Amino acid sequence: MSSWPRRAWLGTAFLLLVVAAFTASASDVPYLTGRVVDNAELLSPETRRALEEKLAAHERATTNQVVVLTLESLDGESIEDFAVRVFEQWKLGQAGRDNGVLVIIAPAERRMRIEVGYGLEGTLTDLQAARIIRDRMTPPFRDGRYDDGVTDGVDAIVATLEGQLPAETTTAPVESSAGRSAFDDAEINAFEGDLPPWPMRILLGAFIFGIIGLFTIIGVLTPGAGWFLYLFLIPFWAMFPIVVLGVRGALVLFVVYLIGFPIAKVIVSRQEWHRKAKAELRKTGSATIGGMVITSGGGGGGSWSSGSSRSSGGFSGGGGSSGGGGASGSW
Repeated sequence: MSSWPRRAWLGTAFLLLVVAAFTASASDVPYLTGRVVDNAELLSPETRRALEEKLAAHERATTNQVVVLTLESLDGESIEDFAVRVFEQWKLGQAGRDNGVLVIIAPAERRMRIEVGYGLEGTLTDLQAARIIRDRMTPPFRDGRYDDGVTDGVDAIVATLEGQLPAETTTAPVESSAGRSAFDDAEINAFEGDLPPWPMRILLGAFIFGIIGLFTIIGVLTPGAGWFLYLFLIPFWAMFPIVVLGVRGALVLFVVYLIGFPIAKVIVSRQEWHRKAKAELRKTGSATIGGMVITSGGGGGGSWSSGSSRSSGGFSGGGGSSGGGGASGSW
């Protein structure tokens, strides 16, 4: 029993450090300098010029805006949430048509994503985006041929948007994990018998659930970054409640979190005040929800905000937006 206070305080101290790191970990959105923003320097100058010309010609012919972004690292943020932030700040696509496409490549995490604007989701579907990543981009990337992979991916995107590629009718394979772990009852009982006394469990519970509960509420209420918080908090909801509730109680609470968060977020997203806050966030870069100021980066403070919606080089977004459609992949 005497070991529990030390273990508990070490755990809570670790939680505080991780939460503090989280508030400062989100990457700033880079400046929009052209149709190819190669911050990771993956592409040769010849490839960048060829892609710029090709995407400019496509925009002249269709008004679709397709932009390629490479960055060295996501700094712990999911590529899905980062893609939405970039898309919204760059405002890709034409206002009212939302016909923008963003291709993001992060070599440090070996992740890539094709983010599709609302207006093109019926033309460049999630399935087609996934197949482009899998068939056109991933094989060259695995060989380190980034010029070929990006060029092939962009060619396939442009061809799909211009109606030169047929729509896919098959379903893409879905990665899944069928394996599951089982705890031996004797081990569970032994562990739960070693829990700290109830007064300490109440105090630890108030501390732990106060922190992760606050971030959970922020995730439910916040447009954009809320789904990143959902994924970010999964390990904390899985492990820290064990100190207070034991293995069985923590497992029940963990399942409630996994199911309850998405349901609560969907319900909240349908509320009028939430829609107004989301619209205000897009227009001004900040909104107020329950007295809490949300900036354009999706957090509760200024650490996520960025002035990088400005552009140079004669190219800028047209005022479009994304609804989170598209696909992600890795190599």
